[in-house]
Amino acid sequence: MMNNNLSPRPDEVIRIEDVTKVYTIGDMEVHALRGADLVIRKGEMVAIMGPSGSGKSTLMNIIGCLDTPTAGTYELDGIDVSGLSDDDLAGIRNKKIGFVFQSFNLLARTSALANVMLPLVYGRAEDRKGKAMRALERVGLGDRMDHRPNELSGGQQQRVAIARAIVNTPAIILADEPTGALDSRTSEEIMAIFQSLNQEDGITVIFVTHEREIAEHTRRILHIKDGVVQREEHWDDPLSAAMRLERLLRVEKEEEAVV
Repeated sequence: MMNNNLSPRPDEVIRIEDVTKVYTIGDMEVHALRGADLVIRKGEMVAIMGPSGSGKSTLMNIIGCLDTPTAGTYELDGIDVSGLSDDDLAGIRNKKIGFVFQSFNLLARTSALANVMLPLVYGRAEDRKGKAMRALERVGLGDRMDHRPNELSGGQQQRVAIARAIVNTPAIILADEPTGALDSRTSEEIMAIFQSLNQEDGITVIFVTHEREIAEHTRRILHIKDGVVQREEHWDDPLSAAMRLERLLRVEKEEEAVV
């Protein structure tokens, strides 16, 4: 059963304290996290960066309730989810968290609309088609609802994945290398959507990325190494994806005019 006795801190959505994660592989123990601490406030847009093997993917899995810590505390909206059952974790994932991955993870033989409806089917929601249609319209794909993934560009497939992530109106979006398979222009289009969801819809957005330029679209970068969050950077004026996209389009037009 869920422990609802913890009082939520009004400005925090995530609090992780002294979290460790140890995997046992045969006779060997792998320490993926070694006492990680972090706080993410409601409405923030945050990037997590670190080298391969730093623990950033493990940390993301714990934040997303896809894994549980070996020790330490993880509070989500004031609820200690560190030791919840798989069923409780699945319920939290479905209601509170939307996921976006580098590989899109779309069903190949299914339309964009049906792909976006999937979380609603699992949650037994009403008006599934209407909610899925509105989510696709929100990401600019109102005219591509009946298209299958192989009929869409990479950027359009990622938009479908974002629509699927927001269809349940989550409080948090977790994005794992969401622009890793996209070109520069398409990456800015996708980042513009994330910034809009954060600024206009108030969704807390958390990225894992190895691209510094992508991380600078957020207001805070958490640097993780050797299983701990070692330092952070923050500023009040993150890169605007909409402005960068406008500049890219202007350069493209100028180059076309020269040709």
